[in-house]
Amino acid sequence: MKIHSFEFNLFGVNTYLIWDELTLHTAVVDPGMSNSAECEEFSRFVSDNRLDIVRLIDTHLHIDHTMGNEYVEATYHVGLTAHRADAPLGEMRAAQARAFHLQGAPDTPVKINIEVNIGDKIYLGKQWLDVIEVPGHSPGSIALYSPEGGFVVTGDALFNGSIGRTDLAGGDHATLIRSIRSGLLTLPPDTMVYPGHGPSTTIAREINSNPFL
Repeated sequence: MKIHSFEFNLFGVNTYLIWDELTLHTAVVDPGMSNSAECEEFSRFVSDNRLDIVRLIDTHLHIDHTMGNEYVEATYHVGLTAHRADAPLGEMRAAQARAFHLQGAPDTPVKINIEVNIGDKIYLGKQWLDVIEVPGHSPGSIALYSPEGGFVVTGDALFNGSIGRTDLAGGDHATLIRSIRSGLLTLPPDTMVYPGHGPSTTIAREINSNPFL
């Protein structure tokens, strides 16, 4: 399993492409493209590497992680995969845009086409991503773990040296800490962590040095 990251929009969202090397079946995770230049950069990489986008996945439905949803859906003809507990956040997209003073940001509701839960596997060719529930930053936050690739995409649950904020709608600090401890820190220590913002890290590094844990 291969992974490639982009940093998009004024929030610095990490958008990921994850693909099976044999079939080139690819998932887009948290598309943050907010303008035509970012969309062109994204699509150029997809085209140059002949990737076949078969999944669109949001780790959660805060607006900064969904800005490119419409572009991906329209360009690659895929529906959204996400956790149903974040559906209310998707309905509140316009309110989120107003709260962050985002003029020109997409404000139409986000519709979940495929709901996932803990233990589900999202297949890309013969490889798969395990769905891990990590509520706390938002009610329906998920992480995506690739046993074959040795990495986990954590959205805004776990960062390099930090954790997700819990002061937004649906956030809860105690829930987030429990989620991280039970769902993420139990992964193999050498697992690479690819967060929703900022640089990558490892599970071992976060166990040993994250001041919030």
